[in-house]
Amino acid sequence: MTGNERPGTRILGNLRSAGGKGVVRMEDRVDADVAEVWSALTDPSRLARWYGEVEGELRPGGEYRARLLASGWEGTGRVVACEPRQRLVLVTKHVTAPDEGVIEVTLAADGDLTIAAWEERGMPLDHLAAYGAGIQVHVEDLAAHLAGQERCDAEARFGELLPAYRDLAAGVGLP
Repeated sequence: MTGNERPGTRILGNLRSAGGKGVVRMEDRVDADVAEVWSALTDPSRLARWYGEVEGELRPGGEYRARLLASGWEGTGRVVACEPRQRLVLVTKHVTAPDEGVIEVTLAADGDLTIAAWEERGMPLDHLAAYGAGIQVHVEDLAAHLAGQERCDAEARFGELLPAYRDLAAGVGLP
């Protein structure tokens, strides 16, 4: 919970900049063990239920194509680090953008729960608030999937989250 939280809106993330690019970091405790969370992050059939269509080689050095459910984002990526049940690092590239981004997910056991930290780096600073809201939608969809629930209405949830992420972006001097 943050001081920028609005009524009815649980904010999981924080925003910052590094090297002139945006960084969004989410952290949440999910009601599943590490092995179950890892499977949801790396099994293409499970990814298709909560994140999007992912096709290719999901192994270190492997390349893949993805189309995300919540945003419609389409692009390519490659797996640069894969430490089973601990850490996954991907480099991504939107089909129309020149720059690459990085997604790093780390998992840690917390009793019967898992602490999942999801960090994305490399986005334009002027879109940082929107990335924050969008990434939180993904993290919430992961938690819903693990709880046996359906994905949220991404457009509605994005609209609920965006004002709080705009406040966070303004709080660190970003547009």
